[in-house]
Amino acid sequence: MKNFVVPFTLGLLLATGQAWAHSEHLVPQFGGITADADSFQVELVAKGQQITLYLSDHGAPVETAGASGKLIVLSGKAREEAALTPNGYQTLGAKLKARPARGAKIVATISAPGRDTGTVRFTLK
Repeated sequence: MKNFVVPFTLGLLLATGQAWAHSEHLVPQFGGITADADSFQVELVAKGQQITLYLSDHGAPVETAGASGKLIVLSGKAREEAALTPNGYQTLGAKLKARPARGAKIVATISAPGRDTGTVRFTLK
């Protein structure tokens, strides 16, 4: 019986640690909507015409100095593209010509230094 209890307990502790390690994964921190880009996570916050993307790696901020990207907004039959530029420690931003409508689809392609290029998709609520 002892041969079973020790490995079982160790396995249970390791599994619990993994659950705690990912507790911040894709949880909105800034009131936006989140998506996973494989090597980092992105939270999109839309306020009027301004789109801000917050980059993180399992809850830890990702440095955006030197990062760049492109934003594509599809709203009905309208399509708008905008360049993403760093506008803070962990943020990229873009200003659109018009406020995106509810239900608009947003696709962001992001290149951050030291990370793989990521593509994320959002639907505005």
